[in-house]
Amino acid sequence: MRDTPAAILEPGPTHVLPDDTSYITDEAALRRLHHAPMSRATDKTLRGLDAHGRKIIALSPFCIVATQGPGGADVSPRGDPPGFVREINDRTLLLPDRVGNNRLDGMTNLFVNPRIGLLFLVPGMNETLRINGTARVTDAPRLLAGSAINGRAPKVGLVITIEEAFLHCGKALIRSALWDAARHIDRGVLPSYAEMLLDHVRDLTAEENERQSRVMAERGLY
Repeated sequence: MRDTPAAILEPGPTHVLPDDTSYITDEAALRRLHHAPMSRATDKTLRGLDAHGRKIIALSPFCIVATQGPGGADVSPRGDPPGFVREINDRTLLLPDRVGNNRLDGMTNLFVNPRIGLLFLVPGMNETLRINGTARVTDAPRLLAGSAINGRAPKVGLVITIEEAFLHCGKALIRSALWDAARHIDRGVLPSYAEMLLDHVRDLTAEENERQSRVMAERGLY
């Protein structure tokens, strides 16, 4: 696991795993508990983008990026106006990197393990698009210029080579009612991001927290 600041953790629920908790440790045992997958699931994988995949990416303002490095797995959200992930050709995508916290977890993972997975979401659509492949970090100005927003091109981006592209059914988003505004929480039930950071970051004072918040606000979104 990655080294993280040692926050002071308050005791949580004292649930204990049952004494008879068992674990599945091989694929055959796992598959015995499930119906055999149908051809719609096993045979839908494409080696690149077709018209449907292109349209979904063009409409998507949000994707989730998964990588794997020496410290373990990492999953990170990426969002921008719809179509921010650009198709270079039917096997290649460009994902721009925007102003952020500069942890660089996902990108540094790629220097060790180039494998990458992406999940594209489109608001109002329950089905998603999954992309698996490899990625490299680029700082090529001509390539990144096409991803400029407000006249500012990203400093770097990911050139993603597609190995698998396939649709994922809508059951997860239907069960979660993700797009149902009536099910959205009142944000006030949780503390603000800055308030939670004060609990998570050792020795972070309210004054320093506010200073860093101002710095991030000045840097803006782009």
